[in-house]
Amino acid sequence: MRYRDFLVLMGVCLIWSLNVIIGKVMLSSYDIPPFYYAGIRFLGVAIVLSPLLRPIPQRIGQVALVGLLVGASHFGFLFLGLSAASPSSAAIVLQLGIPLTAMLSVIFLGERISSLRITGIALALAGVIAVMWNPEQMTASIGLVAIVISTSSLAVGGIFLKRLPPIAPLKLQAWVGLVSWVPLLLASWQLEAGQITTSLDGGYVFLAATLFSVLVVTVIAHTAYFGLLQRYEASMIAPLTLAMPIMTILLDVLLIGGHLSLRTIAGSTVALAGVLITLKAQPPARRDPVPSQT
Repeated sequence: MRYRDFLVLMGVCLIWSLNVIIGKVMLSSYDIPPFYYAGIRFLGVAIVLSPLLRPIPQRIGQVALVGLLVGASHFGFLFLGLSAASPSSAAIVLQLGIPLTAMLSVIFLGERISSLRITGIALALAGVIAVMWNPEQMTASIGLVAIVISTSSLAVGGIFLKRLPPIAPLKLQAWVGLVSWVPLLLASWQLEAGQITTSLDGGYVFLAATLFSVLVVTVIAHTAYFGLLQRYEASMIAPLTLAMPIMTILLDVLLIGGHLSLRTIAGSTVALAGVLITLKAQPPARRDPVPSQT
């Protein structure tokens, strides 16, 4: 992987980390219903990127399936999980997506994982778990089940994405938004209550959080992520995203006043070492052209 692309991926992880903190505040402090919050997010994405919906891409059925997996299912269940589970336990379960993506990429895409890359993945995953492990908070709950569904949806969606014909990442985001907002808002209508009241109570904070989620997280970060996923092997990209939970912990310390323990420092060091080993173990990047953003 080129170091420029590596830095782009780290920027994506930073934006995702900010989104976790903002999302947790909106779901917990402002009581925004999770499916509603995710649905409003993708409605905004569909509106902002609507000019990119045409011409209709090839294999539109598969594009819609990818959109439902990485959009409605991933974010709907992610927000549901964050609203019901502790952040530490949710973060641990989310890491199941790393080995799951690598395993699926070997089974369905024929990718090969070297022993050095396996070592890097294991070190990174061990470091993340060491940082976040808290036995007192690891209790079975609907929140953890939702997080498992969320991370599994993203992993499977990433594999289907690799099988699609070339499609511009921003165009893909437009279709993700289009196919995701309807099922999410229908689920909210059937399962949740107080959507309008909580939105009005949230006021400008809710509006700012929604705009950040639509414009920065989805349009910028996820578009960049999908672009990288199209250029590099899925088993290469997934382990490097382990930087995201480490960044989340650091942001918690810097922005919310969380405590940075020796265990956190040690685990972060191991995880970052695993990320660096994974980066060094990558084969040369394919020289496929980067899809156009229009």
